[in-house]
Amino acid sequence: MTDTGYVFREHAGAEGAPTLFVFHGTGGDENQLFDLARQLAPEARIVAPRGDVSEMGALRYFRRTGEGVYDMDDLAERTARMAAFIKAQAGEGPVYGLGYSNGANILASVMLSAPEIVDAAVLMHPLIPWTPGDVPGLAGRKVLITAGRRDGMCPPENTQALADYLTRQGVATEVAWHEGGHEVAQTELAAVQRFVAGL
Repeated sequence: MTDTGYVFREHAGAEGAPTLFVFHGTGGDENQLFDLARQLAPEARIVAPRGDVSEMGALRYFRRTGEGVYDMDDLAERTARMAAFIKAQAGEGPVYGLGYSNGANILASVMLSAPEIVDAAVLMHPLIPWTPGDVPGLAGRKVLITAGRRDGMCPPENTQALADYLTRQGVATEVAWHEGGHEVAQTELAAVQRFVAGL
């Protein structure tokens, strides 16, 4: 299905249930995390948009010029577009987000630019390689960050810096570490399950 320019997959969910937006990593698509989302929140409406940027055939949500080097103009443009998509698709209940890697990055960027849209988020292996300004509207949101202590793509110091930033903005922030790299670990999924259940 297409809306606001995105192809997406959805599950209707129960009446009045939260809407959970799911964002895949580089090279994934709308199916990558869809079943996980269904398991985490079986009553929720699930909306999984497909990234519309191709990096040598791998789908992403915004352009980059190198590993960890973002095209900031493109990111700003695509963040605004994704925020509009989320607003258009959100139901009347709470809005949650779950993203992995590049998907976590676009989700975090949406929260920084339009903090009123997403009530709670799971950011799996995010990388925000700049220092955001203060965003008072983030206060009261809930965020779980999951990360690997040996993640070469998302250095642990960047992850901790993002967590510290969110805490300073008044976000109820949790960080779940595992001892591996950029892969998703079972302990990480258990932390995500606990966090989503607590919402």
